[in-house]
Amino acid sequence: MATALRSIPDAALGELRSICGEAFVLTDRSARFNRARVSTAFPVHRWADFVPDVVVLPATAAEVSDIVRLANAWSLPVVPRAGGTGISDGARPLRGGILVDIKRMDQILEVDLANRTATVQPGVNMRVLTDYLRPFGLIYPDQPGSYSQSLIGGRIGTNGWSMVGGRYGHPRDLVVSFEMVLPTGDIVRVGDGGGKSIRKSSSGYQLKHLFMGHQGTLGIATEATVEVVTRPECELPAYFAVEDWMAGYRVLGTIAHEGVATLSRVFLYDGWRLEYPLSEPLDFISPGQAVPCVGFALHGIEEEVRGAGKRLMRVLSQAGGRYLGDEVSRFEWASRYDRYIQPLHLGRARDGQVIPMYGHAQDAAIPYSELPTVRQKYEQIVRSLSERHEVFLFEETAVHPNGAFRAGGDYNMELRVGIWEQRLNDESWAAWVKAKRDLAIVAIEHGGSISNGHGTVCDGEVDVLPLELGHAFEVMKKIKRTLDPNNVMNPGKMGLDAAYESEFRDDDT
Repeated sequence: MATALRSIPDAALGELRSICGEAFVLTDRSARFNRARVSTAFPVHRWADFVPDVVVLPATAAEVSDIVRLANAWSLPVVPRAGGTGISDGARPLRGGILVDIKRMDQILEVDLANRTATVQPGVNMRVLTDYLRPFGLIYPDQPGSYSQSLIGGRIGTNGWSMVGGRYGHPRDLVVSFEMVLPTGDIVRVGDGGGKSIRKSSSGYQLKHLFMGHQGTLGIATEATVEVVTRPECELPAYFAVEDWMAGYRVLGTIAHEGVATLSRVFLYDGWRLEYPLSEPLDFISPGQAVPCVGFALHGIEEEVRGAGKRLMRVLSQAGGRYLGDEVSRFEWASRYDRYIQPLHLGRARDGQVIPMYGHAQDAAIPYSELPTVRQKYEQIVRSLSERHEVFLFEETAVHPNGAFRAGGDYNMELRVGIWEQRLNDESWAAWVKAKRDLAIVAIEHGGSISNGHGTVCDGEVDVLPLELGHAFEVMKKIKRTLDPNNVMNPGKMGLDAAYESEFRDDDT
């Protein structure tokens, strides 16, 4: 596989080695190719087009700052990379350059028991942090599907979604403040006030939210102060089979609007797992027998959880739901993260051949009232795609409330598609990009957002980001150009290169 990459001058490599140390500046093929791969659907037939020229592993904010200043001096792209688990393409290098891998920055710096915070470097994993907090009776309650692998710096960069966000909030709520190296190399701390542990302030602009979900286009997080909460006494998951998707849809809304404070998650999975039976959460049902499933999980003190659990199980039973039992419910909930570890699953092609398939999740935020229509249109788009290209197989949709500290409101609709990546070519990849664009347009037309928790960076969907944001996208471009005058920070992402076009510059001069 050829690598058509721009080169980095030897002098620049020498400067990088002086900043990070010889052992932490990597130019070998393996180091560069492995860090080009992302967890989203990936054009493996064009893998070499997205490889960085050099990988650096800094250990401090000062080293990150020096790297970014060097990139400006040499006009080199900088791409931040955390755990590489995001499905929004933020960590995929589009133009070579310097990939900044933050995994060495993995220290837990402080646990403040009085103020209920922990201060960590960006390379800390959420599960590792929660294990560290166990002796204190605390947890860090950000739990994405990639819980075992993703890192706090990546969660800041993507503003991802947490599986227990209905009870504890999502990264935007759980990260109190953080330190950033800006695209110029300057270091700034942003939060809701001047103190790193302040949760609510009206002093100045709320800059924290500007840097949550920037996909590496506005800098690199180098430290974060996060919420820690009391470890729940009790956890109760429950899974119910329902008659059909619409029955599940109705009871989903009922549960979400019950006002149960201990409800951390409620979800609806459909029964379209006949062609491609792979992951969540019905692996205990034989292929061809899959049925829609509604479930919930509660966290809190025992008295509250027991009372709320009885109430919600009664609601589901009265709606015709069939409880799948304690063993199934506990097993499926406990294993909810394990499936993310396996990037390839076995799927069945139309002729019964067993093939390796990659499960891709396309997420969008959709109003509750629009979910049935959006689901139907999603199915039409992807089934049409799979009929024309054997490398795509339709799997299922999943629906989760999107609110923080409460269920209800808009919903995360996650569409899962099986992709036979080894068979991708330019034709099928172009068809996939068009399908992504069509899916994004459906979400917008029904009052939703292109992305709920992963970001809008992928080919196809990013093309219609200006359609969703309107004039606010022009404001984004001005912010990008102001903070990153040389366009070194993850260039090519989110359509923000338009901020540097001559006609745009002339409008503001």
